Parts: sequence; C-alpha cells; structure tokens
Amino acid sequence: MITILYFAWLRERTGLSEEIMTLPTGTTTVADLIGILAARSPGHAAAFQNRRTVRCAVNQEFADPAVVLSAGDEVAFFPPVTGG
Repeated sequence: MITILYFAWLRERTGLSEEIMTLPTGTTTVADLIGILAARSPGHAAAFQNRRTVRCAVNQEFADPAVVLSAGDEVAFFPPVTGG
C-alpha cells in the first residue's frame, strides 16, 4: 500500500486530498503511478493532463518520474513551488 497526497489544484481536480492504494502489478516508478492515476477518473485525468506542471515528492523528498516506489511510501503531488 502507498499513500497518495494531492495539493492545491491537483486536490481540486481529483476531488481528493489523500488516497491509499495498492500498487498495481508492474507499477514500479512515479511515472508508472502517474499513468495509473491519470486513468482513474476524469478528475485525475485533468489533474495529470500536463505532467510537466506537476511536481512530486516521495517520503517528503523531491522525486523525479524515474524514482522507484515501494510499499509504505508516501507520494505527494503538487504544483511548482516558488519562493517569495
């Protein structure tokens, strides 16, 4: 099982702030997970429509799409962050 967190407009589009799921067979990376999530619902598809604008953290550390996932991971998706 992994925990998935959605922030800002990703939360608004998916209608969820958090979901827990078992990684489907063959889902090993963040990129694989995004592909699975984008197919879950129209809201998920809208959230991941432009994947270049979605940032990710795995276990509270920034992660790129090639990061390998493991059971128990927390995966957070959020828009680009700017300082100020």
